Amino acid sequence: MPVVETSTWIDAPLDRVYGIAKDTDSYPQFIRDVHSVKVVERDGDRLVVDYVGIVPTFNLKIRWRQEECWDDGTHTSNFHQIEGDYDKMEGEWHFSQEQGRVRFEQRLDYEYNVPTIGPLIKKVIHGLVQKNLENIGEAIRQRAELR
Repeated sequence: MPVVETSTWIDAPLDRVYGIAKDTDSYPQFIRDVHSVKVVERDGDRLVVDYVGIVPTFNLKIRWRQEECWDDGTHTSNFHQIEGDYDKMEGEWHFSQEQGRVRFEQRLDYEYNVPTIGPLIKKVIHGLVQKNLENIGEAIRQRAELR
């Protein structure tokens, strides 16, 4: 199963960056690949969220429901798809203060199978997933550094 990892450096306080990331409801306002978000369950730091993402390259919307567990002590979010268009999707976000900056690390383990697509298209999809994670990191960076 493909795994994508990214890292983004952000010049802002850790609490601000983490707070922006944890504000799931606001993603459609500043993350361009997120079409809509609906929190369907909230129990403390555990959320169940319906997402609709946009894949502009293919003019496609991808839908999934995921469980997110936020840990304010370690500044992490662990998540996994409950149902949706991916065959498997799970990962972690981690935020850490390093030398006056925040390092935002993302790890995503996913599987997206379409029986009629071959290895070349799977590489294209992998590239799109990589770009999506980079876009998320950049969007959070820009929002945090604007304040």
